[in-house]
Amino acid sequence: MLKQISPTSQAHAKATSTEYSRILSAAVINSKFREMLLNDPIKAVTCGYSGEIFDLDREDKNRLATIRATSLADFAAQLSEI
Repeated sequence: MLKQISPTSQAHAKATSTEYSRILSAAVINSKFREMLLNDPIKAVTCGYSGEIFDLDREDKNRLATIRATSLADFAAQLSEI
């Protein structure tokens, strides 16, 4: 049996994916943000980047907190799995 995903869930998933892309873009551009993201993802997304905020709910932030990476490539790979 196929599981149907509600439009609300789809919208949330798309918005979260967009935010994750913005986070990775900021990490590519700025080494300080990248280091903060690798060392303390919650702090990085809570502080934002260059006046930009990241719109993630608590559950999404908690998912980020489970990532343990030493490089941005590793972080991105783990992010794609959550």
